[in-house]
Amino acid sequence: MKELSWIDKARQYLGLREDTGRQHHNEQLLDMLDSMGSFNGEAKAWWREDETPWCGLFVGYVLGVCQRYVVNEWYRASSWCNPIMSRLDAPAYGCIVTFTRSGGGHVGFVVGRDKHGNIMVLGGNQGNEVNIRPFALSRVTGYYWPSRLVDGRPVKSSPANDRYQLPLLTSGGKVSEDEA
Repeated sequence: MKELSWIDKARQYLGLREDTGRQHHNEQLLDMLDSMGSFNGEAKAWWREDETPWCGLFVGYVLGVCQRYVVNEWYRASSWCNPIMSRLDAPAYGCIVTFTRSGGGHVGFVVGRDKHGNIMVLGGNQGNEVNIRPFALSRVTGYYWPSRLVDGRPVKSSPANDRYQLPLLTSGGKVSEDEA
């Protein structure tokens, strides 16, 4: 299976951490914020710090640089539940996945499953960093395939059938609980 451009790009940021002190901010995250609004007319960031939850920033930035559609309100995890993208009935490798959490939501990319029945998610702001963590299926609110951009307009696309065969990844089974 050929690697998807946006998953390849997202993996390049594994280990990227926010600066948890309020005096300094991670310059890479600030650069991502500065880029928002330049991909397909999505909203621009009106803040410039890394304390604001940034899972939607990570997904939006990665998709934007890979010439995929970025939802207008990329900073809201629930905005990724969007009819401009193809909604999937099951997780596919590389799809966007949205979650509920106490106080809001979360968004990331599906990159596998573990032997405990969880999906493995590559995302930002998971314990204040970009990493791959297991998530309980009970928290999922939707799976979406990123739309392509053609002449600046989103065009729905769908995953190849083999993308539904999620690779088995190693995990201790403890699901993520820290995405704020």
